[in-house]
Amino acid sequence: MQDRSTQGPLGLSIRPLPPAGEQGAGRRRGFRERRRNRHGRGLRGEIMPAILPGSRTRGERFEDWVLDSADRLQELRGSELDNVEYVVEEIPPGLEKILRDGGRVPQGNVSRAAQGRPARITIYRRVVETEAPSPSEAQDLVHDVVVEYTAALLNVEPESLDPYYRGYR
Repeated sequence: MQDRSTQGPLGLSIRPLPPAGEQGAGRRRGFRERRRNRHGRGLRGEIMPAILPGSRTRGERFEDWVLDSADRLQELRGSELDNVEYVVEEIPPGLEKILRDGGRVPQGNVSRAAQGRPARITIYRRVVETEAPSPSEAQDLVHDVVVEYTAALLNVEPESLDPYYRGYR
């Protein structure tokens, strides 16, 4: 078969469609290719590279803040906090019942160590983010919440645990 391409007035190459029985005939194949690689730009990738801080989600940033606070407390208190886990959860269990009864929603929870299980401090992300006075002060509130629940676990005053407790207020 000879190539019947012609040069259009604007320098575009115009080729007729192959006959109905040949490879590549029909609208379906061309339509699928066109949708997958729209306008020849290829598949879409990440908008922001992972090395930039803006690529982190709010949940990931929150977890980083909790870990930063836990690391700070570990440096201050040493071996007292070796067997403590810090966990981030979205909302407390039974939130609907707490709200229905008019109770105060907890920012976290302390579970003491049991046989074969370390002590666990759970911080509820949505509650803490909602109670933060502003997004810029959320990190300070996260630190205060971590200090409060760690102090409750160790049975000490939060001020004696970290000298910067409530430093931003």
